[in-house]
Amino acid sequence: MKKLFIASLILISGLSFSQIAVGTTEENNTRWTFGGGIGFGFGSNSMFNLQASPRVGYRLTDDLEAGVTGTVMWQTSDFYNSTMFGVGPFVNYYFARSFYVSGNLQHFFINYKDKYYDFKASDEETALYLGGGYLQRIGNNSFLQLGIMYNVLYKENNSIFANGLVPSIGFVVGL
Repeated sequence: MKKLFIASLILISGLSFSQIAVGTTEENNTRWTFGGGIGFGFGSNSMFNLQASPRVGYRLTDDLEAGVTGTVMWQTSDFYNSTMFGVGPFVNYYFARSFYVSGNLQHFFINYKDKYYDFKASDEETALYLGGGYLQRIGNNSFLQLGIMYNVLYKENNSIFANGLVPSIGFVVGL
């Protein structure tokens, strides 16, 4: 059951790293970026999950961006319900207008209810994702983002996550 939950979390978290940045054009001369991602998934035993990952950032330079990101995830199935909230800072460095490296520290709060055994539990976990990827221009100020990140704090058999590797696919607007 835990592996199904974690596999779904990893699949959906790929969508959570998609970004939409606004307010970064020369005309309005602002360095603030806003955006995030949403995701959903279906699985066996009537499993359904929904996730939102808002973010706000600030371009420190043309290539360096820092900010705060969050994660809210709700998941249910025939056997369990769970909610997860995460928050923390991120930093992205863009180079050659086609590549980026990224760091994202998030602290997660998890509430879990097993419907079959009528068992409830709460947990917390911190994740430090480091990685990078490729940006493909798809419009004037828009990019397709393909990347991979690894949770360097991941400990096998002692984590809510199935593994430390998180692929990401998303869109960035306004870089």
